[in-house]
Amino acid sequence: MVLGLLLMGVMALAMVRYFGVGQVVGARAGQTHALDAAAYSGALVQARAFNLSAFINRAHVGHQVAMAHLVTLGSWALFGGHEAERLLQGNPPAYLIAMMFGPSHGTAYAAAAMAAGKTLDAQAWGTLARHYAAHDRVVHDTLQQAQSRVIGTLAQTREAAMRQVLDAGYPDKNYNLEIIEDDLGSYLSFNRGGALVQLVAQATAHFQFLDPRDDTARNPWMVNPRCPHLRHELRRRGRTRLTPQGTWESTDTQSYHALRSNKWIGCYYREYAMGWGWISGLESPSADMPHVQDPPDNFSAQDFWKWAQTSTDWNLLSGLTNPLANSYAVASRPVWTARGLPGYYDVNGVNSSRPSRFAVRMRRALSTGQIMHTQSAAETFFQRPVARSDQRQEQQSLFNPYWQARVVTSPAWRFFRAEAP
Repeated sequence: MVLGLLLMGVMALAMVRYFGVGQVVGARAGQTHALDAAAYSGALVQARAFNLSAFINRAHVGHQVAMAHLVTLGSWALFGGHEAERLLQGNPPAYLIAMMFGPSHGTAYAAAAMAAGKTLDAQAWGTLARHYAAHDRVVHDTLQQAQSRVIGTLAQTREAAMRQVLDAGYPDKNYNLEIIEDDLGSYLSFNRGGALVQLVAQATAHFQFLDPRDDTARNPWMVNPRCPHLRHELRRRGRTRLTPQGTWESTDTQSYHALRSNKWIGCYYREYAMGWGWISGLESPSADMPHVQDPPDNFSAQDFWKWAQTSTDWNLLSGLTNPLANSYAVASRPVWTARGLPGYYDVNGVNSSRPSRFAVRMRRALSTGQIMHTQSAAETFFQRPVARSDQRQEQQSLFNPYWQARVVTSPAWRFFRAEAP
């Protein structure tokens, strides 16, 4: 009986011990699952922030495409209005253009009469300029600020989400949560230009309306035996481009270059500006747009070639542009102010091939007085839902919303222990 009682005591002790161990194991499993769920929630919040930034960056591209169209429409409107003025003045007359370069050019020139009186008001800017300014405000005052706010508060938002999950499992909030590893601070970088410029260039390349508008027509017959290889020319020049300052500019000009000759300089081209328009946020045009300040309205007081020799450095024989029309465009330009391309967040180049990872540790007091320690980790990774059609590997960035979340299952992160109080 004595041995039986001793055996029963040992068994009771073992049962109590196993019960305590079972409680610890159960608490450990529950705490591990809760921390895994919290870590996953934090990574999911981070993935959503990355995807939102991707949509914002893509919206930046869309707004830049719209602004490129607006400046192009603006320069076309100026071009049409000024060409209508020249047409009504007969300088040059439409029949001369048709005779020299064919009926299609003459008809196009005559059609400018429909734009008479519709030149944009440089003071009031016009409807196009107001829409352009509205896009600039959305880009800088809404999208850029929203992205900066989301990324700037992401660490706090992520931790708040993890605590919300843990609070649901432990309403008494009797736990301590600590982030022990986190690469978020160095994973992203704030940039200007770079990838955004490249994507804007790729996007605008899809629109023929924004393509260079260059064409040169030559009449078929010889004009002067001193330069038998030269002909009268009708030069149409136009382009839309993103300046190095990140603003848009658009230029449209057309000039009739009449081949002339005299004994002082030989053959030369006398330019008759037919239409012009330049819209930009810059004070002066680019270096490849030859022009002069304050060109004369007409050349009744002096010969064109004399003025060009004394006031410009233009080549009147081998030039390919419309420098006089450029000068008129610069002199009559409206200024559409803009702040240029916005700043944006993207994956730091050194992190372009790895996910963003963080690790958390949780300590919680058990009913036995022991302190349970568990750790978990999660990552935000980039993966397309469907493979590319060209089978190429896509580099992760904040321009595509393909960010997802997962818990890291490496044994290195499955560390736990219970210690005495």
